[in-house]
Amino acid sequence: MLRQTMVFITPTKMKLPALAMALLAPLLIAEEKPAHTELAAAADAFLESLDEASAARATFAFDDAERTNWHYTPRDRKGLPLKAMTEGQKNAAVALVNTILSEKGAMKAAQVITAEALLGAMEKRPEFRDPERYFVAIFGTPGAPKGWGMRFEGHHVSINVTVLGEDVSVTPSFLGSNPAEIREGEHKGLRPLAAEEDLGRALAAALLESGKKEVLFSDKAIDEILTREEPTVKPLEAVGIAAGDMSEAQRGALMELISEYTGRYRADVAEADMKKIREAGIEAVHFGWAGSLERGEAFYYRIQSPTFLMECANTQNDANHIHAVWRDFNGDFGRDLLREHFEGHDHR
Repeated sequence: MLRQTMVFITPTKMKLPALAMALLAPLLIAEEKPAHTELAAAADAFLESLDEASAARATFAFDDAERTNWHYTPRDRKGLPLKAMTEGQKNAAVALVNTILSEKGAMKAAQVITAEALLGAMEKRPEFRDPERYFVAIFGTPGAPKGWGMRFEGHHVSINVTVLGEDVSVTPSFLGSNPAEIREGEHKGLRPLAAEEDLGRALAAALLESGKKEVLFSDKAIDEILTREEPTVKPLEAVGIAAGDMSEAQRGALMELISEYTGRYRADVAEADMKKIREAGIEAVHFGWAGSLERGEAFYYRIQSPTFLMECANTQNDANHIHAVWRDFNGDFGRDLLREHFEGHDHR
């Protein structure tokens, strides 16, 4: 069975950052293997490409507090930046990222990084908005039975992966874009998180049209995702409409929106997460919208169940700066996997 990662076709006239081009390049794997197997192999290949000094920057103990020190804002980070890598090391790093992402997810990440380069030009601070200012960190030993993890992170991208045995956790999962829509130049019309925005707006509009006014829980958009960069989050107020009170078509639209977040990742991982969401009970999932339903105006929405939360906000920079995050109340950084593992084994 063949698995193709990234089939997005880039117009030849578009000058993308090297990293974005790499993420958009097809990666053909002769035989698809389980996620935990491919991830460990890709992580090993990346580590083998590093010299001693680079490896020291890229590696951490699995229980290091840095593993949960995630951020989506522009800042200095720990790990090995792409800017400090050789071409071969960059290729290995991108191969590792592409191993966990789906085609859709790789396209989104590439476009976010493209927007980052444009932001640098717009702000006249290319060194601060450097599209190679993205960092790779490996936590623990790839394939270790007691767990290991990896992180790929920079401004508006935070991919956090925890692997324990055959199980893979991918939250917190964050993507953002500034600008949310590129409105001029050769990339005009590019919207990295178009689906997260458009599917949410369409669902809110459909609910309002059917008389379910409670979906609009505030006329004013919330300024930012409320969970921010917290390492641990708790449920927020349940707002809007419960899926149990939606029509079949509306529930289908809600599930399509949820799958836009889970579908950032490869099919076997996304399918496992969607199965977990369904088994926890779709009827209890709430969807609420705040702000305007007009495209180009500020909005915020929240999808929440007893087990997970998804937030999307587009309010900053005249409502042209979008953030979209997926959190798991018990499972961020693989916490539920680790708890189940240690409860089920005698580690004396």
